[in-house]
Amino acid sequence: MSEKYEPSQVEDKFYKIWEERGYFEIDGNKSIWKTDANGKQKTFSIMMPPPNVTGSLHIGHALTFTLQDIITRYKRMDGFKTLWQPGTDHAGIATQNVVEKQLLAEGTTKEEIGREKFLERAWKQKETSGGNIVHQMRKLGVTPAWKRERFTMDEGLKEAVKEAFISLYNEGHITQNNYMVNWCTHDGALSDIEVEHEEVNGKFYHMIYKFADGSGELQVATTRPETYFGDTAIMVHPDDERYKSIVGKEVLLPLTERKIKVITDSHVDMEFGTGVVKVTPAHDQNDYEVGKRHDLEFIKVFDEKGILNEYCGEFAGLERLEARPVIVKALEEAGYIVKIEEHIHQVGHCYRCKNIVEPFISQQWFLSSEMAQESIRKTKETTKERAATGEHNGTLFHPAHWINSYTAWMDELRPWCISRQLWWGHRIPVFTCDDCDHQWADKADEPECCPKCGGKHYTQDPDVLDTWFSSALWAMSPLGWGNNGKLKELYNDTDEADFYPNSLLITGFDIMFFWVARMMMMGEHFKKQLPFEDIYMHALVRDEHGAKMSKSKGNVIDPLDMVNEHSADIIRFTLAYLCVQGRDIKLGAKNLEQFRNFTNKLYNASNFLQLNVETFKDLNEIKIETPLGIWMRNRLANAVDDVRDALETYKFNEAASILYKFVWTEFCDWGIEYSKASKESISELGAIFKETLKLISPFMPFISDYLYHKLSGTSLEDGADSLMIMNFPDNITIHGVYDNLFEYIQEAIVSIRRAKTLIDMGNSKIAKAYVKCNFLSKDSSKILSEAVAKPFIEKLAKVENIEFVTAKVENSITDVSDNLEVYIPTGEIDMTPIISKLTKQQEKLEKEIAKLSGMLNNEKFVANAPANVLEENRAGLASAEDKLAKVVAELKSLS
Repeated sequence: MSEKYEPSQVEDKFYKIWEERGYFEIDGNKSIWKTDANGKQKTFSIMMPPPNVTGSLHIGHALTFTLQDIITRYKRMDGFKTLWQPGTDHAGIATQNVVEKQLLAEGTTKEEIGREKFLERAWKQKETSGGNIVHQMRKLGVTPAWKRERFTMDEGLKEAVKEAFISLYNEGHITQNNYMVNWCTHDGALSDIEVEHEEVNGKFYHMIYKFADGSGELQVATTRPETYFGDTAIMVHPDDERYKSIVGKEVLLPLTERKIKVITDSHVDMEFGTGVVKVTPAHDQNDYEVGKRHDLEFIKVFDEKGILNEYCGEFAGLERLEARPVIVKALEEAGYIVKIEEHIHQVGHCYRCKNIVEPFISQQWFLSSEMAQESIRKTKETTKERAATGEHNGTLFHPAHWINSYTAWMDELRPWCISRQLWWGHRIPVFTCDDCDHQWADKADEPECCPKCGGKHYTQDPDVLDTWFSSALWAMSPLGWGNNGKLKELYNDTDEADFYPNSLLITGFDIMFFWVARMMMMGEHFKKQLPFEDIYMHALVRDEHGAKMSKSKGNVIDPLDMVNEHSADIIRFTLAYLCVQGRDIKLGAKNLEQFRNFTNKLYNASNFLQLNVETFKDLNEIKIETPLGIWMRNRLANAVDDVRDALETYKFNEAASILYKFVWTEFCDWGIEYSKASKESISELGAIFKETLKLISPFMPFISDYLYHKLSGTSLEDGADSLMIMNFPDNITIHGVYDNLFEYIQEAIVSIRRAKTLIDMGNSKIAKAYVKCNFLSKDSSKILSEAVAKPFIEKLAKVENIEFVTAKVENSITDVSDNLEVYIPTGEIDMTPIISKLTKQQEKLEKEIAKLSGMLNNEKFVANAPANVLEENRAGLASAEDKLAKVVAELKSLS
């Protein structure tokens, strides 16, 4: 037999068989479906967070998909009608950026080829790269219902998006307004959560504004001098006594001489800088609100691409950031710059292209925050009810603390800017009549006529919807909601009833507001139910030192490289084992090596069993009769209950830890060792090990399937069923008669081994040892227990004869443990070399103690020696004295 399991020869082959047999689909496990107490079919549903079609599998994906696959496989094996819905996201900004870069490399632009040709290129890009991440997911061994795979711009989901938009539009929740938005000069409008704020080293520019009447000047500081052409007021605090006399006066804008007034507003911080602030309502969020309060003019000084306009005089035509040093130089030469200071401040960047984001007034489509209020109320109410009843582990979010983050964000919710100035995405289904200016929303791509005047000439809004708008429908749209009969082959008529609300959502905490909160608001609004029964938020995967992974640091771990080097099973088990709720994962080579050893342990256990018995029956097909078999089945039963409890509460790390401990310590370290003294139990242990492989299957599906069939004498390739559609272990019979006994047997073996090391016979066989037991009270059980225990202790402790006693045995080496004492008689052992060795140790320790004591009793040494040296010497003396006491005690016992 091979000494090593070869995953490369198993994983791709097994995965192909599983998929071809339809195991991943809803009815793939139909033979083991179960009903609940009311006779209703048990169902489980979970939606895959759809990865971008431009992306590739990163370690965060690997964690998400692994956890989803573990819980899906568990529910599938537990008899649930199971849907794990797969899909990919069109990723508006990301995909458009990729295609635009391709066009630039070819010497052209999207504007030159036009919208229609550009969209053809985007679809081609989706087809080319979209399958890449799906292929990578398969390598990880994940098992979603691939035949139902959806794309957020497929025909059915396009219908769902229009259904949602038009409904919200007609209800008045979607409106078009001129409003200040986050603006990327490359990607257009962004929502608040698409802006990443980073600390940058900037500058404070102190500028002079002269009074129009020539009576003096004011000093104002700004971090963005290129926007001052849009100033429409100077502002001071109404309570600031320093500036009472100048309120209402006019100042001249540097270089342009345009007049603006000095106003008062309580927004000003009197303690910061000079207490004088310029107001640029069209290019600053706070100034925008001031401008509305004071009815100021809103002057935009650059266009959508960031190019300065005619308000900027001689600087018109320059790009806003490139213009800054040019404008500052001109201001300095004209004497308008007093000083320039270094200044660290937060600057918003586009989450996709990292361009600096501008506050910019633009006509956009917004979704009212009002439509989210019921979902917010229900989320809080559900969380409170579960905390009171303990249902669902007492929480909606797992870990429970995420409700605080959710509530803090949602309580401050602002209207969501849902329009994007892109070509790739869901086109906004709003049309404007060219004849009567009537605006309406329509499901048809080309409406017949204007519903108001009947005119045939109309224009569709050129923008597309934010990618997250279609993703916000993901809990229900793949189930057929709003699909209007399109792509019916991908879903069933009963799917909404069977699988909504989704049983569980598993995703990273970083997209809670991008995605989770928005699914909550859309699901509740349209289905009148929150979309998830439970929400599990996992943390980040970091490197082994706790640093965030990034290409610039060179610490990125590619999960596909790990699969190729180790195996999908090892990656999956490692991620699950390390995934403690609420804590970031530190992933390093040592973790992967640890679980490589675990797969070897499984394989070696299988090989050992087959050295003795060729094939094994399943646990439910045999009668367990040997004491060892009964004990080991009890241990398995406990592990099954504990793994089930852990998985039901999404404590994946606890489930993996329980499995690891049971397999490594209980089954292999002790069960297999015990079997060397109980050959008749091996057929029973084989059946128990096969049941263990079912327990392991959701975590390590490949090796568990492989070993199960190896031990059964069957073959997956030849038609035998996979573990993934067999019953997950449950309700295993427990007979507790031997449980304590085997604990004491283990204690006796360890105790004898310890005693043998005292006489340098740790691995040697000895003739006799005595065990004084404190745990046997009844004569009948004592006789039975001694008969059971004797062969195990003799075999594993390497003693020819064990005798059970009730009193201390004189002239013996003694070891005392919690429940028993063991004695090794010294009469037949030549103790001379052992006593000689201990005597030499005693002499050496006495010399060391004398030396250290002398130094520490020397006042001069103590006065001059560094504190750390004194501490080391004191610790050394204490250690030597402790060792000496033990050696003296051993010598005394031997003599």
